[in-house]
Amino acid sequence: MKKLNLSIEKSVQVYLLFLLFLFASCATPKNFEYRDTRNIKLNSLGFNESTLSFELVYFNPNNFGMDLKTVDSEVYIDSLYLGKFQLDTLMHIPKLSEFTLPSTIQLDMRNLMKNAAKLMFKKEVSIQAKGTVKAGKGGFYKTVPFTYETKQSLSLF
Repeated sequence: MKKLNLSIEKSVQVYLLFLLFLFASCATPKNFEYRDTRNIKLNSLGFNESTLSFELVYFNPNNFGMDLKTVDSEVYIDSLYLGKFQLDTLMHIPKLSEFTLPSTIQLDMRNLMKNAAKLMFKKEVSIQAKGTVKAGKGGFYKTVPFTYETKQSLSLF
């Protein structure tokens, strides 16, 4: 009987130790840190819609890598709708390192042209992105809403 109690006690200890490691490894990830925008290209130009591609450089401050499955967001400049940004390619993000996110945005040219005069003479604009990110590790993914806002100086004239 003592051997059975000792065996159960060891099993409980191993189980509790496993749970401790599981909860420690599922710590809330830190937000990625924006670093730079590179290689901006106009892929197509149209009266209704244009396509712009670029690379966003971020830093992953987490002690673990993760997979980015989808990004779906709407982008605004000074609260004016600019277009839709999507990423639907599975991408591995390494731990504690910079990574480049290839990006494409569908620009709403009618809205952009209608409000171009307002934006042209501003020295600084607010850029906002609102949407969702689906990310995870080991086949477990979670969809998380996000809102990102930054100020960008303009020097057209």
